[in-house]
Amino acid sequence: MASDEEIVAAQLGRPPRGAFTVAHHCPCGQPDVIATAPRLPDGSPFPTTYYLTCPRAASAIGRLEASGTMARMTERLWTDEALAQRYADAHADYLRRRDALGALPTRETAGGMPTRVKCLHALVAHSLAVGPGVNPFGDEALAELPEWWAAGPCVQP
Repeated sequence: MASDEEIVAAQLGRPPRGAFTVAHHCPCGQPDVIATAPRLPDGSPFPTTYYLTCPRAASAIGRLEASGTMARMTERLWTDEALAQRYADAHADYLRRRDALGALPTRETAGGMPTRVKCLHALVAHSLAVGPGVNPFGDEALAELPEWWAAGPCVQP
């Protein structure tokens, strides 16, 4: 049986950059989200803590992004104070979890948090890794995705 590291490498089409742990397994049983160390082996920062590895999920999210979903979500941040606060709370959660792996000199996060929606891949990865109710836009995007695992594992390493 292939290791998680071999499966992630096959999903990405290359070895993963830096140290990681599997943060979520797809219903098919393979990893679909990894939690990466905040620094690469050479010491350079890598602020994307939760990284989506499943190519089928990534493709489905790409279609959502292309449909204008991110712009609509960002517009809602400007008009819905409760939603903006939930997204700011998701940002704080992301930073807290990243800092637990190792601090970075910046407070930068992936996905555009907390003032815009820039990358649904990162937001969905955050939602999958930590569970529902933490990242409102990750949860919304996840609810719009098809069952990417329905055809079985995305790679056969």
